Amino acid sequence: MMRISCLDLENDSPCQALKERGKIVNFIAQNSTKGVIFIFISVILLTIMIYSQWFVDMSFVRDRTRGGTGPVSHQRQPSGIIPTTIILSCPVNTTVAITCQQAPHVMPSQSHSPSPSLSQNTQARHSPSHSPSCPNFFRYIHEDLKPWKLTGITKEMVESAKHFANFRLVIINGKAYLEKYSDAFQTRDVFTIWGILQLLNRYPGRIPDLDLMFNCNDTPLIKMAKYLSTAPPPLFRYCKDETTLDIVFPDWSFWGWAELNIKPWDIFLEEIRNARESLKWKDRAPYAFWKGNTQVAKTRQDLMRCNLSNGHDWNARLFKQNWQNEIADGFKQSNLAKQCTYRYKIYIDGRSWSVSQKYILACNSPTLRVTTSFTDFFSRGLVPGKHYWPISSDRKCKSIKFAVDWGNTHQKQAEYLGKGGSLFTQEELSMENVYDYMLHLLTKYAKLLRYKPTIPEKAANICIESMACRATGLVKDFMMESMVKSVYDFEPCSLPPPFDGKELDEIAYRKDQYFKKVEGMENQGKL
Repeated sequence: MMRISCLDLENDSPCQALKERGKIVNFIAQNSTKGVIFIFISVILLTIMIYSQWFVDMSFVRDRTRGGTGPVSHQRQPSGIIPTTIILSCPVNTTVAITCQQAPHVMPSQSHSPSPSLSQNTQARHSPSHSPSCPNFFRYIHEDLKPWKLTGITKEMVESAKHFANFRLVIINGKAYLEKYSDAFQTRDVFTIWGILQLLNRYPGRIPDLDLMFNCNDTPLIKMAKYLSTAPPPLFRYCKDETTLDIVFPDWSFWGWAELNIKPWDIFLEEIRNARESLKWKDRAPYAFWKGNTQVAKTRQDLMRCNLSNGHDWNARLFKQNWQNEIADGFKQSNLAKQCTYRYKIYIDGRSWSVSQKYILACNSPTLRVTTSFTDFFSRGLVPGKHYWPISSDRKCKSIKFAVDWGNTHQKQAEYLGKGGSLFTQEELSMENVYDYMLHLLTKYAKLLRYKPTIPEKAANICIESMACRATGLVKDFMMESMVKSVYDFEPCSLPPPFDGKELDEIAYRKDQYFKKVEGMENQGKL
């Protein structure tokens, strides 16, 4: 039987503090003739402390979800230097050429350095020992780059990935240059590039010179079996599986998905926090909810068999999403922040992985995650039983019914499981950490390059002015909302060391054992 407590989710949680303070009050009441007076005073103090703890916790979560657009969390204190404000300057006459401005916060010595680095005085301020450790899933950066650890990355290797790529991005002296090869689906490439430009503004002078190829499609392409004796072409993308060697990067939707009216991640987190708090978990519909496009994958079409039909109830309420109708209707029925009205949410792959995963986890409802072989950059940090409940891909209906029955029978544990997934999105998947993941990945990648990057002949200089000043509609709105507006003088989180030989095996073993435990419970019908 799975047990989940406050300690499983957060060691310094208010509920644990409440328990400890309660023990003190009970002791005083039992051992003092003046217990009534002490209890009265303790209750007053306890109320003040709980309110203070709640205020600190909520402020901390709020700050951490704002990335570069708001105050930094109390774990990363700026050095005291007044933050620099970034201003987007667009010409009044939209027909004139738009030139990229020199960012005011980049010092000349940094902007003209072949490999931007911190001065000696700045290095003294930016001590890694004063930075919090990055979430554990950052360790997979080492794994993703391991195929080139011994050989390094040559220019020929990078250019061999050209026929896979939608675009080539080169960064030199803190400036970005883009060579586009083919159109990506919708605005995936636009917001991916926009995110990288925000990284350059958030950490001016910190991104080394680099040269990379990027593919914006769903399915991983660099097959491990083809490169058993040679180094594979380095290709960045949004996901991979156990048979591929693609380098995983945060997906475009963290900065917004204009075609589907999905707002930038930090704004969404704020909206969903308000939405989920307005309806308590126990008051939500006691079923598993999923809504999405069934045309992209057979596994989703198979999921629809689990809907209520012919009097048979699998505890699932499943809905087909018609995006064309939603676009025509102004997205009135597709606000993800308002889809937290069910006790359980189902995650299932699309063509490969799906960006929907982070939105589903954020709901405070236990995520019933259909088993998948695909991973994005953060999902490798998800732990079954803490962040989600595994659902068998072979017997979806039976697994979903059992999970919902178990949760409705063990409501306290189920509610904690939902909060575990939600806390992950608020804290470990804050925009602050998204940017730090990008920074560490690109820095480690740049160190593997065995050549000095140069500007490709057909590449154009890109910047926030060249992208945002020409944008219109929701594309421009989301760019403005997700733009890093201030630069603080602080160090990113500290990158954890690589896994040793046994740790990955241990992680896989524990996950497999948990899956088998749940499967055994299902087979025996033990709630």
